[in-house]
Parts: sequence; structure tokens; C-alpha cells
Amino acid sequence: MSWSNPVPAVGIVCLKGHDVLLVRRGTAPRQGEWSLPGGRIEPGERAVDAALRELREETSVQAEVIGLVDVVDGLFAEMDRHYVLIDYVAIWTSGVPAAGDDAAEAEFFGLELAMQMVGWSETRRVIQKAAEMRDNRQSLRRC
Repeated sequence: MSWSNPVPAVGIVCLKGHDVLLVRRGTAPRQGEWSLPGGRIEPGERAVDAALRELREETSVQAEVIGLVDVVDGLFAEMDRHYVLIDYVAIWTSGVPAAGDDAAEAEFFGLELAMQMVGWSETRRVIQKAAEMRDNRQSLRRC
């Protein structure tokens, strides 16, 4: 197998109350699967700016980033692709989900249902960690 150079990309866990915004991927990799909004970082673009841009392009939703969740290696042997995925957590601020760009669908789902819908274990782990970060942030605000 001959791997391509790693591609820097972003994902964003957008939370609205106890709901998570998912997109059904319209292109490879993982075409047809439910996942997080995200995509490639453009040359000269900051990673966090790329995450917010991808969120707007794929879902028409606006959000405020509250933190970095994790950096994940997406190794897709069937495409000889290696993505370095920088995942952020954000809180929804406005917009109604509408699929755009390379997303076939976009919708908020309750956390439990979202976890069942997402096929890749790394994405489920990132969503869970993002929800915990949000909960910890809310606990700190109450102190």
C-alpha cells in the first residue's frame, strides 16, 4: 500500500442543548454515513477558522468554538488516504440545519441517537468527549 501525504482536516461537534449536529456524508470517505461537519483546511487558513467555515458550508449553522476536543488520525486504506483530523467543540448560536457543500443531509439529534447513528468509533469517542467538555464548562459557570 502506498499512502498519500497526510491531509490536514477539521471536524466540529456542534451542540445545541443536549443535541448534536450530524451530517450524512455526500462524498468519500465514509460516503452515506452520518458524521461530524468538517473538511480540509485551506492553505493559509487557521484550523479553528476552517472548522467554522466547514460548519457554515455544510449546514448553514453558526456556532462559537469553546475548545479543542482531540486530534485523530483518519486512515482510510481503501482510498490510500491519511487525514489528520483536528476536532473542535462548539455551541450553536444560530441557523437551521440545511445540507450544503458535500453534505447530503444535516440535522440535530439527541446525544444517544447520534451515538447510535455514527459508524466510526473515533467519531463517537470525540462526540462523547465534546459533550463532557460542555458539561464541565457549564458546571464551572455554576460555581
